[in-house]
Amino acid sequence: MNTTFPRAKRSALGYDVAQVEAFLELARNAYDTDASGLLGLSSSDIRQASFTMRKGGYSCHHADSALERLELAFARRERDTAIVTSGTPAWLEANIARREVLLARFERPTRHRFRRVGILTRGYATSDVDKFVNSVSAALGEGLPFPVEQVRSAVFRSRLGGYHETQVDLVLDGLVDVLLALGTD
Repeated sequence: MNTTFPRAKRSALGYDVAQVEAFLELARNAYDTDASGLLGLSSSDIRQASFTMRKGGYSCHHADSALERLELAFARRERDTAIVTSGTPAWLEANIARREVLLARFERPTRHRFRRVGILTRGYATSDVDKFVNSVSAALGEGLPFPVEQVRSAVFRSRLGGYHETQVDLVLDGLVDVLLALGTD
């Protein structure tokens, strides 16, 4: 019986135990055998991992918390490897440039920061996304840290004619990469 994480109640949904265990084994092997961090899994791969929901599966909250810690460990290793490979100035310059690209998008006029879906299609509420982006932009623009957890836990209402969800999600995923790379974790 696997006891890596607490289980959801038998009648409640949780992550498929076999899938989580297989992914964790893959992550352990990648981390242990690939000290360079250049092969195998990346922090982004861990962040994007998804599992089938099953009754009585692993508690999503507990598994997600562990995956976030694992992602952070991989991100730190990726950062250390990149600094050794390219040097601190080049690495810092590249990540500051990535941050500036994000800030340029975030500084676009409200309601025009992302592509919109059709008027009869649901997307993220522009007001929710714009409010979140304003808080990120204010912190990053002043050189203040912005908690990765706030990006991960951002929730936006669904609205007709809203922002294109996939595009917003990809930009926020890039934001997490930048925050982890710059060590604002």
